[in-house]
Amino acid sequence: MARERLAIDVGGTFVDFVALDEDSGDVRIEKSPSLGSIEARFFEGIDRLALDLTAVKTIIHGSTMVINTIVQEKGARVGLITTRGFRDVLELGRGNREEIYNLFYQPPAPLVERYLRLEVSERLDARGEVVRPLDEGEARAAIRQLKAAGVEGIAVVFLHSYLNPQHENRMRDLVEEECPDIAVTVSSEICREWREFERTSTTVLNAYAKPKLARYLAALKSELARRRFGGALSIMQSSGGITSLPAASEGPIRTIASGPAGGVIGAAALGRQLAVSNLVAADVGGTTFDVALISDGKPLEQTEHRINRRPVLQPTIDIVSIGAGGGSVAWLDAAGGLNIGPRSVEADPGPACFDLGGDEATVTDAQLLLGYLDPDYYLGERMRLSRKRAEAAIQERVANPLGLSALDAAAGIVHLANMNMAYAIRNITIERGHDPRDFALVCYGGGGGLFAGFLLNELGAASAIIPQNPATFSAWGLLNADYREDTIRTYLKPFADLTAGDLRAELAKLEAEVRGRFAANGIVPDETALELHAAMRYFGQEHTVKVPVLDGDLGADLLALRRRFDDYHEQAYSLKLPDSAAEIVNLQVSILGITAKPALKRIDGDDGNDSLKCRRDITVRGFGGGMSVNVHDRGKLGPVRSIEGPAIVEEWTSTILILPDQSAQVDDYGHLIIKRRAP
Repeated sequence: MARERLAIDVGGTFVDFVALDEDSGDVRIEKSPSLGSIEARFFEGIDRLALDLTAVKTIIHGSTMVINTIVQEKGARVGLITTRGFRDVLELGRGNREEIYNLFYQPPAPLVERYLRLEVSERLDARGEVVRPLDEGEARAAIRQLKAAGVEGIAVVFLHSYLNPQHENRMRDLVEEECPDIAVTVSSEICREWREFERTSTTVLNAYAKPKLARYLAALKSELARRRFGGALSIMQSSGGITSLPAASEGPIRTIASGPAGGVIGAAALGRQLAVSNLVAADVGGTTFDVALISDGKPLEQTEHRINRRPVLQPTIDIVSIGAGGGSVAWLDAAGGLNIGPRSVEADPGPACFDLGGDEATVTDAQLLLGYLDPDYYLGERMRLSRKRAEAAIQERVANPLGLSALDAAAGIVHLANMNMAYAIRNITIERGHDPRDFALVCYGGGGGLFAGFLLNELGAASAIIPQNPATFSAWGLLNADYREDTIRTYLKPFADLTAGDLRAELAKLEAEVRGRFAANGIVPDETALELHAAMRYFGQEHTVKVPVLDGDLGADLLALRRRFDDYHEQAYSLKLPDSAAEIVNLQVSILGITAKPALKRIDGDDGNDSLKCRRDITVRGFGGGMSVNVHDRGKLGPVRSIEGPAIVEEWTSTILILPDQSAQVDDYGHLIIKRRAP
């Protein structure tokens, strides 16, 4: 019986499936629209693949459920219990106006209404020492009050608890005694960092999403057990590592970027196998365009980011997302300017060309009108697209108001989407000290191949790589993820007062904690890897720079670590101050439980002369308008085959456009590598 591993990635438009036969290396893919119950779609794809779950040893699952819950504000009714005097931290925030030129700016409303934010008497000082013990009578009264208000979750955030969780742990015990059916989240188990507003926001968001994700994962576990699945169900985290189902159920905030993270990990794995260390991972889905930077073989990370304008303190792959997917709506603002997204028609009703009731003009409608998509060969002939409805939507919504033809309007829609995507890539390259010309693009997702050529030209990148099965590449990336646990602790200390012994002792303490978490979650990897980082800054600064701590740094002195901080600061801000005092703010310990990685399989085939399917008329802005191009079947392209642009390459889940000034070559593994031709 074949041994299989299965990856399932839930996106806004489709659920993607990749089944890997570990013995032969064969990969099978499947897609299912993200309609109705996601649990039903989860098992629908398994049934289409005809998988015997008793032979599947691992299922790795990435999902957009948590981020969608937060962005759409459809989470649980949550109560907050905090230190007396700090009831309004969540509402006051930083007290600043983020959009400084917007006179009408309003911060996002707190997810916990004020009458559900309660205070209890307790106090720790800035060293974590008890100033006033927890008043358990007040604590029980607050819990009962929230229970009577009908909350599904309770968040507990006490002042300075990142240094000493004693009071929060007791509060959690009291909640479980008083109302065991209410999910409780304590900040010291979610983030052990300073900054009261950010820590409170993170804890509340975890409590807000926890009941919904826990119910979803419990339903999956129950049905998998009924189908006699005896393997491990692992969940993708925002950090790019996977974790156990119980850990994800308790800490859903760790899975906010679960879906896009899989693609970035896949791009990094692809780069290692192709010996390309600097990459831009560009995922074009139905709803968003997600882009991340991979430098020297590793994805860049951040420890703080914002979701729907709300701060989150969690290790996360540094992913920039914009509303520029295939389902993004083209619309005109009050001044008559054309805009793309961020609103999307999603899977239901979908673009107008899907003929499912949608009547808004989208990027996919424009691509169909320009000839890039075959209306009779969409999703492997599972769907037929209506050119008539696409044209009507673009004519009514965009072309007529602007006095353009439908074709010119469609070209404008695609061009604007391209520019939005190029700006997002510049945001993570040029604005962070990197030259996009030093990077190769890895374009994937259902629409990645249609934008790759445009982005290659606009950014001057080295090349654009379209991997095999790009529409399910994020799911394939899940199969390359390692188990991962992280801890970040505030450790504020002037660098001049720090000794190597102090640093070794603190890091060893954090390492023991993280390894204990692996054991508590039932994860026993054969091999582990340890990663250490310090968040550092110059005195007088607000923000920090994340610097790796290497074995050599922990010797007799810390000069190498200090020099590395100066170099990292210079790369990020074009400035270093080696003679200025510096300090450490946070320490981070990450442990990876190494998993087996799927090997790339070489493709068979001849020179691919039989790959030509037909010729098609298309319109390409900037290249003289209309032209007739060859359309190739990607499945029949043999290795080392070169295709001169303009051309189209089709496979059942995606389409690739090669521009007139480009050529593409198929490597030994079936990846299509697009480059600009020399003038």
